[in-house]
Amino acid sequence: IFNEVSMDKKLHQGHRQRVKKRYLNEGLDAFEDHQVLEMLLFYCIPMRDTNELSHKMIREFGSLAGLFEADPRDICKRCKVSENTAILISAIPSLARRYFKSKWGQKPVLNSSTLAGEYAISLFAGRTYEAFFVICLDSQNRVNNAALVHEGTINEAPVYPRIIVETALRHQANCIILAHNHPGGSLHPSREDVEITRRIVTAFNAISIRVVDHIIVGGDKYMSFAERGLL
Repeated sequence: IFNEVSMDKKLHQGHRQRVKKRYLNEGLDAFEDHQVLEMLLFYCIPMRDTNELSHKMIREFGSLAGLFEADPRDICKRCKVSENTAILISAIPSLARRYFKSKWGQKPVLNSSTLAGEYAISLFAGRTYEAFFVICLDSQNRVNNAALVHEGTINEAPVYPRIIVETALRHQANCIILAHNHPGGSLHPSREDVEITRRIVTAFNAISIRVVDHIIVGGDKYMSFAERGLL
């Protein structure tokens, strides 16, 4: 029995070393989704076949993205893994947003709808619920602050102009960009999207702060109100 356990341990170690070496030589782009998860699990599950487990976890949540976006308590319960494992996996989307924020730097310049759209996409990475941001810009179109003013249930983000005005004044905005996401992936602005934008623009006209764009994000794509002539 001892020899069998020792042999299994050597096999696991050999497989893990090969996977790590492949990553060092090729990067993650060459990996399939289950292989990405398998390698990630190496660092919280020392003695178990993580290849089989990675297949099971992805099947349970439908996709790698679905797994990453799941509540860690659900991951524990449905996949029979430890809290450590579930926390590591569910932290990936937040880590991605933190990475994007660092890449953009402290005060990125958003002087076009293209840059505004790309910046907005980074704010919504991994968010499964509809959320609404106010991006406050200074007189040089540099970001003073990207404030999350509401995060609600899917397809429901009641946004109040008063809260947005208070946010813009607090961060000394010269102008603002509105941004919200459609978790379902649609880039088509709803009637409510157009109406709330009109109300917010009217509110800001009264205090001489321009609303220069409203970005809708769906997955890794965006739609700009300014580009569509909807402002």
